[in-house]
Amino acid sequence: PVGAVAILHAGLIPLLVFKLKNESDEIQELILDTLSNCLRVEASEALAAGAITILKETLTQSSVAIRSKAAWVLLEIGTHPEGKSAVCEEVIPVLVSLLEDTDPEVQASATGALMFATVKPQGRFSALGAEAIPPLLKLVAEETSKARLSAIKTLTMLAELPEGRKTLLDHTGTFQQCLNDPCEAVKRAAKIAISVIKWKP
Repeated sequence: PVGAVAILHAGLIPLLVFKLKNESDEIQELILDTLSNCLRVEASEALAAGAITILKETLTQSSVAIRSKAAWVLLEIGTHPEGKSAVCEEVIPVLVSLLEDTDPEVQASATGALMFATVKPQGRFSALGAEAIPPLLKLVAEETSKARLSAIKTLTMLAELPEGRKTLLDHTGTFQQCLNDPCEAVKRAAKIAISVIKWKP
C-alpha cells in the first residue's frame, strides 16, 4: 500500500496508463498489476488519463493473463463511485462477452467487474441490454465456477428491474441448487436472489 501511494504521489498513473498501449505482453502484465494495486487507493487519476478506453481495448487481447488482469483492474476501478459510472458507460458489453471466455480467471474477473458496475441502475440497464442473464445463469449452474458468487450477486441486482425479474422467474431452480452448496456465502447469496426474484410489488 505504501508503494501504491508513492506511485500516486509521484504522478506516474497517467504514464502507466499510456504505456499500456505500446508495451510487450510481459510489461503490460506488470503495468496492470501495478495499476490494480494503485486503484485500490485512488481511481480518479487513472480515469482522467483515459484508462477505461485503453482497458476496454486490452480486454480483447489474445493473452489470457492480460484479459484477466485488465478485467481485474476494471473491477478495482468499479469499487470507486466515479469508477462505477465510467464502467457502466463504456465497458459493460465487453465484460458480458468475457463471461463466456475460455479461461476461468478471465470469467471470474469479468463477473466481479460486472457485479460492481450493476450496483448502479444505469449499469443494470446496460447489462440487461447486453444480454448478460444467459451467460451469468450458466456460471451459476457450474458448481466449479470461480465466478459463481459474483454471478449470483449480479443476477440479484438485475432481478431488481421488472424485466430482469420476469426473465429470472423461469430460472429459480438454478438458484435452488445453490442452496446445497458447501460454501456459506454462495448459499446466502442464492437465498437472497430467490427472495428478490419472487418478490411481488
